[in-house]
Amino acid sequence: MYSHIDNFLIYLKVEKNASPRTVESYQKDLFNGLDFFSSVLKKEDSAVTPQEIDHLVFRHYLAHLRGQGLARTTVARRLAAWRSFYKYLLREKVIEENYLSRVLSPKLEKRLPRFLYEGEAAVLVEAPDLKHPLGIRDRALLELLYAGGLRINELVTLDLWDLDLSAGYVRVMGKRARERLVPLGSQAVKALRGYLAGARPRILANASEKKINNAVFLNRWGERLTARGIRKILNKYAEKANLERKISPHTLRHSFATHLLNAGADLRSVQELLGHSRLSSTQVYTHVTGERLKQVYRKAHPRAEEQEDT
Repeated sequence: MYSHIDNFLIYLKVEKNASPRTVESYQKDLFNGLDFFSSVLKKEDSAVTPQEIDHLVFRHYLAHLRGQGLARTTVARRLAAWRSFYKYLLREKVIEENYLSRVLSPKLEKRLPRFLYEGEAAVLVEAPDLKHPLGIRDRALLELLYAGGLRINELVTLDLWDLDLSAGYVRVMGKRARERLVPLGSQAVKALRGYLAGARPRILANASEKKINNAVFLNRWGERLTARGIRKILNKYAEKANLERKISPHTLRHSFATHLLNAGADLRSVQELLGHSRLSSTQVYTHVTGERLKQVYRKAHPRAEEQEDT
């Protein structure tokens, strides 16, 4: 089994262009299952074969996970990892049937994405102090997150040649190396120009080691800003802006999509801007905007409130 898992992980890296974090997640989920199957089958894990893990054995595994009190999302993720693995094994003709196709995924609660109202987003984006180079950097970073709806890893990997500020676009490399062009508003373009012209060279000049770095966003030492660093920046300004709700870089992405739909943008355009491969991934935002419209209707329409029977 180990050799098949190793080959599958190589397939994810090379052919599917999966990120290191995704590959690591798959590896953990597959090894977790293999440990369980080894104990159930009373065999060394290295001696377990894919043919021995049928849908009945796997249902036993899912019951074991639920018995541990794991969240449904965790159980569903582990099932998804094994399903992908078995699809690969079927494609490679290691097995003749995908035994896991008969295993149902646990039902998940539909969770609406958290987003900021337009006023909250404006307060957050304008929170950095523009008297300092790092404040100018942070303003540009927040403007870009909100104006472009970028994922955090897409922001981290941005290089200088990905920006075309004269045309008002940024070239983004999304999941599975899918490239897209994202238009930017005037505020984001202005903030980025100010950062690139003044603050970024000053940050590089103050770095302890003089080095060439093509990353758009740099930390105080002149190195590429990490995802962890971006989260710290966001938490800092969320606190400064007195936002009551907990936010993440994805909150600004959700806000970007929600505000576009609220203003009348069509779903297909928002899908393209977000870099979603499936329209169903974008449709979750229609629930958010739908709830908002209901609230507006109830407040504004004279016959929206329930009337007492007379």
